[in-house]
Amino acid sequence: MGNKFICMMKKDGRDGNGSKSKRMSDRSQRKLRAEEELLHRQALSMAIQQHQLSQRFEGSMSRRIGGSTSSRRRKLSDPFSNGKQQLPEFLDSLKAKRFVLVHGEGFGAWCWYRTIALMEESGLIPTALDLTGSGIDLTDTNNVTTLVDYSKPLIKFLEDLPEDEKVILVGHSSGGACISYALEHFTSKISKAVFLCATMVSDGQRPFDVFAEELGSAELFMQDSKFIIHGNGKDNPPTGFMFEKQQLKGLYFNQSLGKDIALAMLSMRPIPLGPMMEKLSLSPEKYGSARRFFIQTLDDHALSPDVQEKMVRENPPEGVFKIKGSDHCPFFSKPQSLHKILLEIAQIP
Repeated sequence: MGNKFICMMKKDGRDGNGSKSKRMSDRSQRKLRAEEELLHRQALSMAIQQHQLSQRFEGSMSRRIGGSTSSRRRKLSDPFSNGKQQLPEFLDSLKAKRFVLVHGEGFGAWCWYRTIALMEESGLIPTALDLTGSGIDLTDTNNVTTLVDYSKPLIKFLEDLPEDEKVILVGHSSGGACISYALEHFTSKISKAVFLCATMVSDGQRPFDVFAEELGSAELFMQDSKFIIHGNGKDNPPTGFMFEKQQLKGLYFNQSLGKDIALAMLSMRPIPLGPMMEKLSLSPEKYGSARRFFIQTLDDHALSPDVQEKMVRENPPEGVFKIKGSDHCPFFSKPQSLHKILLEIAQIP
């Protein structure tokens, strides 16, 4: 009987070693359940973030997503103190809380995902656009021949904007030409315009002229068959261009994280050539009276600091800000510093 009882205890796990094994097993199971629960929470959080991101860009699927010469110069570097601590003091008094984010050549609304998240956390209203033939817009880039064609989503957004509402435009790289066009034709709807290492051209200049010192003359550039696209056949003028991946990494992403570079490599599209070669007509009465600000990127290989400084000298904005350690894509390499500058510009009376 005693032996039988001992055997039953061992079988039921109620002896000393059995109890210890059971406790260890229970702890292991609890740990496993806790880990699974954590994974589920993380997956749910990622799913929610992805859903929110898709909603931020949902308007993009229907072509929208949702002069003073004084110079105030700033040098900023990460990290940046939490914008949510700064914003409540002035958010209610801001006349323009909506930022319209306009990407540069080859990019799309997707490139602003960090900036969008930071702005929404701060209580601002970001709207990112896919220009024609960019991002998820299905237009063939070979058919985008003019700056007006390229800028149609921005034009449509500003046309639909209520008369009593103003926005702050932010243009990156060649997106500077698009916001320059907007400043000329929708002056009353734009509170401020921010040129982010962007083509801030003068009257009669082409966006390409800004890059000419880096890329060479237009004639030489279009002779380089490695990245020129002839969408209408070799016997017709080129319609676009697309740098090779290694060129892109060296020119645009020399300070960016690997995951953002990977995102860009998967998402960037050919660049329509027509809008880059078009001369802008900008008047002193409209474009010249707009409030412009320029953000310089000091480790930029696509648009060197010297070229950016030259643009500022030739076409002086109201304010100039600088981001140390940023490549040509500060929304990747220095998102907090960029966010802090945009908040500061929003607060300027």
